[in-house]
Amino acid sequence: MSGSRNFVIVGAGLAGASAARTLREEGFTGRVRLIGAETHRPYIRPPLSKDYLSGASDRASVFVNPDTWYSENEIEFSSNTTAEKLDFARRELGLANGEVVRYDKLLLATGSSPRTLTIPGVELDGVRYLRTLEDSDALRAQLADGGKRLVLIGSGWIGMEVAATARSLGNEVTILERDPVPLANALGDELGQMFADLHVENGVKLRLSVVVDSIVGSDGRVSAVMLAGGEVVPADLVLVGVGATPNIGLAVGAGLDVDNGVIVDASLRTSNPDVFAAGDIANAYHPLADIRLRSEHWANALNGGRTAARAMLGADVSYEDIPYFYTDQFDLGMEYSGFGPLTRGAQVVFRGDRRARKFIAFWLASGRVVAGMNVNVWDVNDALQGLIRRGKHVEAQDLENTEIPLDAV
Repeated sequence: MSGSRNFVIVGAGLAGASAARTLREEGFTGRVRLIGAETHRPYIRPPLSKDYLSGASDRASVFVNPDTWYSENEIEFSSNTTAEKLDFARRELGLANGEVVRYDKLLLATGSSPRTLTIPGVELDGVRYLRTLEDSDALRAQLADGGKRLVLIGSGWIGMEVAATARSLGNEVTILERDPVPLANALGDELGQMFADLHVENGVKLRLSVVVDSIVGSDGRVSAVMLAGGEVVPADLVLVGVGATPNIGLAVGAGLDVDNGVIVDASLRTSNPDVFAAGDIANAYHPLADIRLRSEHWANALNGGRTAARAMLGADVSYEDIPYFYTDQFDLGMEYSGFGPLTRGAQVVFRGDRRARKFIAFWLASGRVVAGMNVNVWDVNDALQGLIRRGKHVEAQDLENTEIPLDAV
């Protein structure tokens, strides 16, 4: 009966592409319609602030599948197309071009958009955000030859990665951050300071506990960023990186339950039984942590898309992947696995050489490891995730002891 069913995926990013692939791999022979707002076929975003931005990897490397894969697998891919309205009673999706698409099951994977600033001067030429392939192309064109003055507003993961890439290309880089320690919300003050020190050692100017008042320029072109108090920071280029917001307009308009994203159960099903959500927009119940989580990292898009596809097919599935992300900045490579909300107030335990930035950090809450981060230590992530997943009581001294293998702790 699968041959007569219509499955529609709104959002042609990694989550949507992953779901489409999984439907075919699981033997679904019905119609699969993949609808994307961008002009490109699905691609992955982490390289946009790293290897692709630096020029170390080429354009072809960012795409999820080869161009011919979609036609070869009978995936009806529509680019440059947006969805405007959902009609649950009719099981219909209205597109901006006037087309009405019927569905039996629908997946929302609409991603997120950069949070914008509303200060004076954001409209000036040279003020940029980084989300799309075109955004990365524009940044690379200006940074590739070095010698530019780049000012970053915000010191989140994207801002810090772009700062490292731009500095490595020979540009002058200044980061403006309102908090006293970058990345402290994600990692805590001590590990956030490690990243701050890394950037300063590599020539990045890090301005902390500052408030941006406006962006100024001449002849329509950015020339500086003005701080509260009147200090002026010269700039040829300004990148705003102050977070992202989930694209939930379609879900809100349809009346789905939303709260920090689209509310979904452990199988990624929304409040409507025929509609699912995955990727950045999904605020999902995680059975292992017994909390709701919304993640904007690529691993969540990849794995969530797979789970949603299987749930659409009627499988009894539960999305239990442990959140994961990574970063590369200068000579520091890091992988993080775990439940960020559970690390608040947790004890941080270290194994290895922190001074050399070659160690593993564990977040220990009520005797259980709830998150782990390996810095310039490789091939341990599976063991870290196993430690988190087991959820058993462990002693801090055993975590610190390099003589005890992680899978034996």
